[in-house]
Amino acid sequence: MLIRIMSLLARFGLAAVWLISGWIKFIDPTQTIVAVRAYQLLPEDLVRPVAYAMPMLEIALGLFLILGLAVRLTAAVSAAALLVLISVIISVWARGLSIDCGCFGGGGVADVDAWDYAREIARDIGFLALAVWLVVFPRSPFSLGPRSQGPFSVPAQPAMAE
Repeated sequence: MLIRIMSLLARFGLAAVWLISGWIKFIDPTQTIVAVRAYQLLPEDLVRPVAYAMPMLEIALGLFLILGLAVRLTAAVSAAALLVLISVIISVWARGLSIDCGCFGGGGVADVDAWDYAREIARDIGFLALAVWLVVFPRSPFSLGPRSQGPFSVPAQPAMAE
C-alpha cells in the first residue's frame, strides 16, 4: 500500500511539473520560441515547430498522469523528455552559453553561472527520479488505468470461458 501511495504522489508531482511548465509555454509562444532558439541546437526551420510542440507534449503528459492513463508509458516518455532536457542543459553549459533554460517560462540570453546550470540539472534529475519510479511502480489509487487497483480504477474484464 505504501508503494501505491508513493506512486500516487509521484504521479501527481510529475503531472504538476508538466502541466505548469506546459501551460506557461502555451500561453506565451513567442517567449517559448526565444527560449528554444537560445539553445542554438536546432536549424531555424525547426525552432518554431519544436516551440509549439513542446507545450502540447508537456500538457498531454500531465493530463495522462493526472488521469492515471498509460502511466508506465507516460512515465517512460517523461523520462526520455527529461533526459533530452538534461542533455541540452549540459550542452549549453559545456559550450559556454549563458541562457535561462526556459523550463518554466522565460528563456533566452540571461546572466547565469555554473551553479544555475547545476541547480537546473539537479532539479531535472529529481523529476527524472519520479518518472523512473512510475515506470517501475505505475499502479496507484485514483487512476483510470485498468491495473491501478485504486478506488476509481476500471476493473479488468474477466476471461470468457469457451
